[in-house]
Amino acid sequence: MSRLGKKPIDLPDKVKVAVSGQDVSAEGPAGKGSVTLPAGVSAKVEDGRRVVVSSPGATKAQRMLWGTWRSHVANLVEGVAKGYQKELEITGVGYNAKMVGKDKLLMTLGYSHPVEMAVPKGLDVACPTPTLISVKGVDKRLVGQFAAEVRAKRVVEPYNLKGIKYRDEVVRRKAGKTFVTGAT
Repeated sequence: MSRLGKKPIDLPDKVKVAVSGQDVSAEGPAGKGSVTLPAGVSAKVEDGRRVVVSSPGATKAQRMLWGTWRSHVANLVEGVAKGYQKELEITGVGYNAKMVGKDKLLMTLGYSHPVEMAVPKGLDVACPTPTLISVKGVDKRLVGQFAAEVRAKRVVEPYNLKGIKYRDEVVRRKAGKTFVTGAT
């Protein structure tokens, strides 16, 4: 029995969840989204106030999926209620980012060419300043995946701290190498 899977998901105000077969769809102030449950895991809405995810199956694989998919449904509910956001900072002389239209992120990261990235559907990417990138969306996985892909274009190096990092990330600075002359 999954202890996490047994926990019901309380619905915040203004969030509506509908279950049809294996599809769970939710709509709220931040947007709407859906998730498809695997075979052996089901969900139902009780009293319009909570969602209960259950796994009547007795196989080990179904019991393992129960808690995982309950977390996916909980993330969906939280995403349509509040939304998810990741912020990235760019550090380095001449390093910057800007949006070209609504669907393209253009970054200058010290390479011989500018780096272009297409923004996935369902995400809202903004550059309030040339050294700050804000990624917002309803889907937690999609927000995290796109932010990780942006960060991977130029990860912060530990000597001069140049590159892209999450806003709340702490990078330990390393001391540079020194050369001693006249040692015997």
